[in-house]
This record gives sequence, structure tokens and C-alpha cells, in this order.
Amino acid sequence: MLSNYTAKYTRIDSGYMGQLVEWSEVITEGKTLDECRETLKDALNEMVLAYRQQGKDIPLGGGLLEQLSVEI
Repeated sequence: MLSNYTAKYTRIDSGYMGQLVEWSEVITEGKTLDECRETLKDALNEMVLAYRQQGKDIPLGGGLLEQLSVEI
């Protein structure tokens, strides 16, 4: 089964932080956005393996990320 997840990236002092919206335990950092994206994919794969080994339900993907703006 293929599932898509929504990634949220935040610029931090050391580069970027990435986190899955639907699975908040999956979080990584990278010096570049590409590095962060790759480590987030690796972390997701590792979490799926760990959850399967433990017999846990894998969170479903397909969340919606909404960005709100305000004029300041």
C-alpha cells in the first residue's frame, strides 16, 4: 500500500527542520532543504519498519497543510 504524507519544512539556524504533519514523531534536520528532505524520507522508512515490527498501526497520510497569512 502506498501512502503520501505531508512534509512541513522550517528554516532554522543550522539549516532546515522537516516534520510529517500526519506523523509528528517523524522529524529531522539538514543543512540544506534537499538534505532535510532525504533524511525525512529515511526517517519515515525507519518508522514504518519499526511500527510493523511492533505490530502498531501506521498513521494514514493525506493530510492537508494550510498556511495562513496576516498583514503586519
